[in-house]
Amino acid sequence: MWCPEGLDEVEAELLGPTEELTGKDVLEIGAGAAQCARWLAGQGARPVALDVSHRQLQHALRIGGPFPLVCADAAVLPFADASFDLACSAYGALPFVADPRLVLREVRRVLRPGGRFVFSVTHPLRWAFPDEPGPEGLSVSASYFDRTPYVEQDDEGVAVYVEHHRTLGDRVRDVVTSGFRLVDLVEPEWPDWNTSEWGGWSPLRGHLIPGTAIFVCERD
Repeated sequence: MWCPEGLDEVEAELLGPTEELTGKDVLEIGAGAAQCARWLAGQGARPVALDVSHRQLQHALRIGGPFPLVCADAAVLPFADASFDLACSAYGALPFVADPRLVLREVRRVLRPGGRFVFSVTHPLRWAFPDEPGPEGLSVSASYFDRTPYVEQDDEGVAVYVEHHRTLGDRVRDVVTSGFRLVDLVEPEWPDWNTSEWGGWSPLRGHLIPGTAIFVCERD
């Protein structure tokens, strides 16, 4: 799954035709418990799951899978140039770094020529609305152009969660200036079968405003 809307890679084939994944070297960035890497391995690919969180990778290790787990910073990838055919990130890494170009340039470096990087993030439009699934989440409450990050702190004032806002134009410029060609920008519509609510995602909001932006990029 690429997003809470429920867009499935089997259906979308954003990484390319599913039958052509066999034998491909794929890097999952911000892998968490490595759900995407596990699916990729099932299609015959050779994935590597990377996350900065050791605890998340412990979950991945507990669940299991025939692929390496790597604990590292996405902005300093511990791989040689041109190591992978594909890279993917479903809500991983990019929303949580102040300068996503650092990550994008590293991903480009480790991709082989013609390699594809697909990543999903919260749709930038969502930043103007409250993170509420009901009617209260349908009114603009902040400036879309305010790039102040969202920060949660512990009792001692230490930041424990930070998410950075980029406008849609910022994201496109980040991709292009990092050496990628933007192949597609996918804004999944909320499907009728999806009745779930999760955070600010819900059928009510999903039928009216986009919740996810998926960038399909290729290294020339």
